[in-house]
Amino acid sequence: MTAGEPVRIAMWSGPRNISTAMMRSFGARPDTAVIDEPFYAAYLAETGLEHPMRAEVLASQPQDWRAVAAQLLGEVPGGKRIWYQKHMTHHMLTSFGLEWMREMRNAFLIRDPALVLASYVQKRAGVTLADIGFVQQRELFEREAERLARAPPVVEGNDVLANPAAVLSRLCEALDIPYTDAMLTWPTGRRETDGVWAPAWYAAVEQSTGFAARATSRGETQLPDDLRRVADQARPHYEALRAHKLG
Repeated sequence: MTAGEPVRIAMWSGPRNISTAMMRSFGARPDTAVIDEPFYAAYLAETGLEHPMRAEVLASQPQDWRAVAAQLLGEVPGGKRIWYQKHMTHHMLTSFGLEWMREMRNAFLIRDPALVLASYVQKRAGVTLADIGFVQQRELFEREAERLARAPPVVEGNDVLANPAAVLSRLCEALDIPYTDAMLTWPTGRRETDGVWAPAWYAAVEQSTGFAARATSRGETQLPDDLRRVADQARPHYEALRAHKLG
């Protein structure tokens, strides 16, 4: 990392991964500002979808994707050297422009689709393939790989949980920023930088103080037929990114 322009990191994930814990991790760095799913309101406004706390989300953020992109390219909060941006891939609708991504160091956070779905349906029923963002994540990954002429960084959530220091070190190296052990722990509780939707989604991470490996029970992946079909549709896109994950 050299002096000059701030480093803007866009981390692209689907829902029900460790995306909020990753935001906590980067937010624990003294040199880093964070922002939580800045396109959420624009996504809800465009799609008309019903999500938990929809009205609050719409009131909390710009509803025009252009205004969001301008914000992300603007001044970094607190004048910090690094700006970590937590993005949901399914928020990036085909009507939203992507040229602003060229100013980011884009990285991708993945999780097995069966585990994503088992967690997602505990919060919101009627899930579709588009809701969990695997197709969009692959499209964004391939777009960035073509621009860079190489694969951008990919990390698997369970790998981070199993060995956070090693995986985060490799991620920081790939992003050309220094690693620090400050990324391994953080205080419990909510943050001012958390989205207004935190009460509906963030109960577990609000109690956390760091990354903790989680056991995966067989029951988690024993999905009903309708969800198994969605998982099967998502799997090729997950595997395409998994082939490039940091070792």
